[in-house]
Amino acid sequence: MTDSNKMVINLALFGMTQSGKSNAGNILLGSTDFHSSLAPCSVTDHCSLGRSCHLHGFMRRGGQEIALQVQVLDTPGYPHSRLSKDHVKQEVREALARHFGQEGLHLALLVQRADVPLCGHEALFPVHMIQELLGQAWKNYTAILFTHAEKIEEAGFSEDEYLHEASDTLLTVLNSLQHRYIFQYKKGNSLKEQRMNILVRIMEFIRENCYQVLTFK
Repeated sequence: MTDSNKMVINLALFGMTQSGKSNAGNILLGSTDFHSSLAPCSVTDHCSLGRSCHLHGFMRRGGQEIALQVQVLDTPGYPHSRLSKDHVKQEVREALARHFGQEGLHLALLVQRADVPLCGHEALFPVHMIQELLGQAWKNYTAILFTHAEKIEEAGFSEDEYLHEASDTLLTVLNSLQHRYIFQYKKGNSLKEQRMNILVRIMEFIRENCYQVLTFK
């Protein structure tokens, strides 16, 4: 297959400890590359890059089918049970430059549990880290991925109702991102269906950016 018939999208996951980053990365890859588990401590200690198999029949450009490959950078969360804030930030900075320095980053995903309110100074650390690492263009290259979205259904909220009742902190972040967000559901959805639903939304955001990327020197 020629390069013109293939597209690689580069994604990076940010978020607090136990927000579901690694699990979200596995769903995006359609694999189990990243270790993910419920634990009383931070699970991810270092950045790692996962690559998916080629996904056929997902998209077309210029009348031709394009095979899509997804690359995902999983990062340590913060607050971290073992690593300092500066250590986490430096680890992520070096990983972005190493993996996306030339190819570029299409989208940063801020992973946030839908059943945990976004409030307090520490909860905003992933946002501040994205701002610092991506620079002034961060607003155009970031979206929120709400994990555990089935919990809001169980509580009787629709997505619109959930966002209407959200904290001022979350609404401020969403406004900055032009309301780019994705809800990730587990209940009643197969892993393949979860993956397709998320990738469709991600590609919408990437097309809005005219497929442009952020590079890191």
